[in-house]
Amino acid sequence: MASVQGPARILIVDDEPDLVATLAYNFRQAGFEVLTAATGRDALRLAQTRGPHLVLLDLMLPDLQGGEVCRKLKSDPKTRSIPVVMLTARGEEVDRVVGFEIGADDYVVKPFSVRELLLRVRAVLRRGEAGVTDEPLRIGPLTLDLAAHRAHVEDREVVLTALEFKLLATLVARKERVQTREQLLQDVWGLYLSVETRTVDTHVKRLREKLGVAGALIQTVRGVGYRLALAEAEV
Repeated sequence: MASVQGPARILIVDDEPDLVATLAYNFRQAGFEVLTAATGRDALRLAQTRGPHLVLLDLMLPDLQGGEVCRKLKSDPKTRSIPVVMLTARGEEVDRVVGFEIGADDYVVKPFSVRELLLRVRAVLRRGEAGVTDEPLRIGPLTLDLAAHRAHVEDREVVLTALEFKLLATLVARKERVQTREQLLQDVWGLYLSVETRTVDTHVKRLREKLGVAGALIQTVRGVGYRLALAEAEV
């Protein structure tokens, strides 16, 4: 995500006029610039043309489902770095997991406190500001470009899902520091011990396979979690 200059621009995507009006009022009062859309297609158009710093996206929309809108945003190089916070009445664990799998940065279940939502939006924006650098990060054969949301191993681009990229970026940002499975669930998935920790193991295994020779950089710390090392080691 690009550095925010001036008021952060928020795109609110929901087809409930009363909720949109309430959110727009509160975000403007908090100093944000606000854009609104009632359909997924309008949301995609505004994301392309107005460059919001964050999208608040309802899961249930009259044309495209919110999940499909999120997938399109995250697959487009022009919009893939825009954080997405899902707004939904569906709070089941599987819905949250799917939301993070397709690239959502946070997941807020209706009904919610507007004050809490403001705090969570600010937290997501701060994470984006802290995590983006213009210079690609290079560790051994791995090159990670946070701004472009791209990963390369040697001269080959590795196609990662939004969640896999977030997992890899988290490990790179904390290189040489052990991350417990519980910590990764909280920081990457946004979950607090609400799913089994083998979810992390499954994704790490898949990530290693995709990274090929660079997969050995991700070390297993037995009984604790994972660490990205500055030098390859047996896993």
